[in-house]
Amino acid sequence: MSAPARGFAQSEFAARTARAQALMGEAGFDALLFTTEPEVRYFTGYLTRFWESPTRPWFLILPRMGKPVAVIPGIGAELMGRTWIDDIRTWRAPDLKDDGVSLLAETLRELSGDKARIGVPMGHETHLRMPLGDFFRLQRMLPDVLFEDATAIVRTQQQVKSEAEIAKIAHACQVASGVFEAMDAIARSGKALDAVFRDFQAALLGGGADWVPYVAGGAGPGGYGDVISPACGDPLKAGDVLMLDTGAVFDGYFCDFDRNYAIAHADDAARRGYEVLYAATDAGFAAAKPGATAADVWRAMQDVISTAGDAGEGGRLGHGLGMRLTEWPSLIEDDDTVLEPGMVLTLEPGLEIAPGCMQVHEENIVVRENGAQWLTRRATAELPVIG
Repeated sequence: MSAPARGFAQSEFAARTARAQALMGEAGFDALLFTTEPEVRYFTGYLTRFWESPTRPWFLILPRMGKPVAVIPGIGAELMGRTWIDDIRTWRAPDLKDDGVSLLAETLRELSGDKARIGVPMGHETHLRMPLGDFFRLQRMLPDVLFEDATAIVRTQQQVKSEAEIAKIAHACQVASGVFEAMDAIARSGKALDAVFRDFQAALLGGGADWVPYVAGGAGPGGYGDVISPACGDPLKAGDVLMLDTGAVFDGYFCDFDRNYAIAHADDAARRGYEVLYAATDAGFAAAKPGATAADVWRAMQDVISTAGDAGEGGRLGHGLGMRLTEWPSLIEDDDTVLEPGMVLTLEPGLEIAPGCMQVHEENIVVRENGAQWLTRRATAELPVIG
């Protein structure tokens, strides 16, 4: 399994920038201001784990014309200089009196004027990654500038992936699929769940993942109580259903899917629950076509689930996937996002087997012109038994 090339051609960043600037023109924005890692990376290629530290803010300005301009702490200048960005303005951070705010205000004024409309992502699934007090100060320093919501521009652009982006997600899916298919070497009756989690992450790294920011799961007789728990030290027991869910990363792009396993043997209820979720996933896959909505895909899966019970409290049956573990849209009843070729989604139906006991099944797909394509290697049609 050969890995795709790392990074992107400069032409891809130029195309992303031009597309955003066209949307800005339609919306009447003079510039866009980004403060979060996915947006900065999307327009620059700036990939670093240093974002794990909350100490320093990072800014990227996309003007109406020309390349983006980076306003960043000096510690990041050398790495940003390896990207296609030419204009990199820095300050020595952290600065407890003025942590880049004056430099940011000066740059915004230069690029967009004193009476500008600046777009900032403000909607669902966005956040501002700078101290709120500093943002208020920035507004006071630019009293005639309007800061308005630009969520639609970013969402419209990022939810449709390029082939180069899809290749990275697909590779992460293949790495994790290989590890899931060798789970009988990782999990067995009597082994502590936290040890399974550690060995699972090690196998993902050994298989080619760059890092594993997300691992969750559970185990219990016939199913588990939730799908977000960290591991405990309880040993696996015969009759348990083990679920592991991972967001492993390759070159900054996530996979996000799970697998279920019966330990030593499975009862009829556990097998039936698995079969229902497998059929629901097939229904979601068939519904994920260009022109359908996120709600249509939800409904296709929900119709199967409802014949056997309730989906539980998960809140949705899948979501977008890419530079983030979860992205827009949500596969829920009232999300009318229209699917387009190039959108990468998770299908994640769940079923309450009994009070306090559930199963969840998850796969990753990409929408193509003629329908959906699997990015994960499809789970087995019957609940696998290991150990």
